[in-house]
Amino acid sequence: MDKDIKDLIDYVSKSNFVEFEFEKDGFKIKLVKKGAKVVVQSTPASETAIASKPDKTKAPSQTLEAATPEVAEDREGLIEIKSPIVGTFYRAANPSASPFVEVGMLVKKGQILCIVEAMKLMNEIESEIAGEVIEILVPNAHPVEYGQPLIKIKPAE
Repeated sequence: MDKDIKDLIDYVSKSNFVEFEFEKDGFKIKLVKKGAKVVVQSTPASETAIASKPDKTKAPSQTLEAATPEVAEDREGLIEIKSPIVGTFYRAANPSASPFVEVGMLVKKGQILCIVEAMKLMNEIESEIAGEVIEILVPNAHPVEYGQPLIKIKPAE
């Protein structure tokens, strides 16, 4: 677990997002980026283990248990499916599997579009609407940030 936390801190240091929060089985870790440094706040069973200076600029945080894709409409009326968490974007369930979706494919509401892996947890990202996949914005196996657009869908009429 300590290696996973160190790897997460290293990843946060190199990324562009400001804040990351994770909670599981009574253990909570919150990473807040301040300039070039990452500040770690950890709470095992509701006790503060490592404290830091208070953060005066709050950014949206996301827990992995509540990871649902964000949806936004762009200027052309296309719906952007955005990453609900920081992680690695995968188009297929494994390297030898076919991608979940391709450009031009029609999708149904609830259909799996991709996976975003975060801390060895595979989070299936489902379509919030029915429509046609117009563009896949992220290359396979690339890191993604919280709120980063992943896929554009033209809503079904």
